[in-house]
Amino acid sequence: MATKNMPVTYAKENIRVNAICPGYINTPLLDVLDEATISLLTQMTPNGRLGEPIEIARCVVFLASDDASFVTGICFIADGGFTCQ
Repeated sequence: MATKNMPVTYAKENIRVNAICPGYINTPLLDVLDEATISLLTQMTPNGRLGEPIEIARCVVFLASDDASFVTGICFIADGGFTCQ
Protein backbone atom coordinates (compact mmCIF):
# COMPACT_ATOMS: atom_id res chain seq x y z
CA MET A 1 0.00 0.00 0.00
CA ALA A 2 2.93 2.36 0.58
CA THR A 3 3.76 2.12 -3.13
CA LYS A 4 0.24 3.32 -3.93
CA ASN A 5 -0.15 5.85 -1.12
CA MET A 6 3.22 7.63 -1.04
CA PRO A 7 3.21 8.80 -4.69
CA VAL A 8 -0.01 10.70 -4.07
CA THR A 9 1.60 12.42 -1.09
CA TYR A 10 5.00 13.17 -2.64
CA ALA A 11 4.48 13.50 -6.41
CA LYS A 12 4.24 17.30 -6.26
CA GLU A 13 7.67 17.29 -4.60
CA ASN A 14 9.05 15.37 -7.59
CA ILE A 15 9.56 12.22 -5.50
CA ARG A 16 8.74 8.98 -7.26
CA VAL A 17 7.85 5.85 -5.31
CA ASN A 18 7.98 2.45 -6.99
CA ALA A 19 8.59 -1.13 -5.93
CA ILE A 20 10.45 -3.91 -7.70
CA CYS A 21 8.98 -7.36 -7.14
CA PRO A 22 11.49 -9.93 -8.38
CA GLY A 23 10.75 -13.56 -9.02
CA TYR A 24 13.23 -16.34 -8.40
CA ILE A 25 16.64 -14.82 -9.05
CA ASN A 26 19.86 -16.83 -9.42
CA THR A 27 21.60 -15.54 -6.28
CA PRO A 28 23.34 -17.17 -3.31
CA LEU A 29 19.99 -17.03 -1.50
CA LEU A 30 18.92 -20.00 -3.63
CA ASP A 31 22.06 -22.00 -2.83
CA VAL A 32 20.19 -23.70 0.01
CA LEU A 33 17.81 -25.31 -2.49
CA ASP A 34 18.52 -28.70 -4.03
CA GLU A 35 18.69 -29.30 -7.79
CA ALA A 36 15.18 -30.77 -7.87
CA THR A 37 13.69 -27.64 -6.33
CA ILE A 38 15.63 -25.36 -8.67
CA SER A 39 14.45 -27.47 -11.59
CA LEU A 40 10.84 -27.20 -10.40
CA LEU A 41 11.08 -23.41 -10.03
CA THR A 42 12.56 -23.19 -13.51
CA GLN A 43 9.77 -25.32 -14.95
CA MET A 44 7.14 -23.24 -13.16
CA THR A 45 8.47 -20.00 -14.65
CA PRO A 46 6.95 -19.40 -18.11
CA ASN A 47 10.22 -18.28 -19.69
CA GLY A 48 11.87 -21.47 -18.38
CA ARG A 49 14.73 -20.06 -16.33
CA LEU A 50 15.67 -18.21 -13.18
CA GLY A 51 16.28 -14.50 -13.41
CA GLU A 52 19.76 -13.03 -13.19
CA PRO A 53 20.74 -10.25 -10.78
CA ILE A 54 21.68 -7.95 -13.67
CA GLU A 55 18.09 -8.10 -14.90
CA ILE A 56 16.81 -6.72 -11.60
CA ALA A 57 19.61 -4.15 -11.57
CA ARG A 58 18.45 -2.94 -14.99
CA CYS A 59 14.94 -2.45 -13.59
CA VAL A 60 16.43 -0.35 -10.79
CA VAL A 61 18.48 1.70 -13.25
CA PHE A 62 15.43 2.32 -15.42
CA LEU A 63 13.22 3.40 -12.52
CA ALA A 64 15.95 5.71 -11.20
CA SER A 65 16.56 7.25 -14.62
CA ASP A 66 14.99 10.22 -16.36
CA ASP A 67 13.42 7.71 -18.77
CA ALA A 68 11.01 6.85 -15.94
CA SER A 69 10.33 10.44 -14.91
CA PHE A 70 6.56 9.96 -15.29
CA VAL A 71 6.51 6.53 -13.61
CA THR A 72 5.35 6.46 -10.00
CA GLY A 73 3.18 4.22 -7.87
CA ILE A 74 3.93 0.96 -9.66
CA CYS A 75 4.95 -2.48 -8.55
CA PHE A 76 7.42 -3.47 -11.26
CA ILE A 77 7.13 -7.25 -11.48
CA ALA A 78 10.22 -8.92 -12.91
CA ASP A 79 9.53 -12.62 -12.56
CA GLY A 80 9.68 -14.20 -16.02
CA GLY A 81 5.88 -14.39 -16.13
CA PHE A 82 5.54 -16.41 -12.90
CA THR A 83 2.67 -14.33 -11.48
CA CYS A 84 0.78 -14.33 -14.78
CA GLN A 85 -0.23 -17.94 -14.33
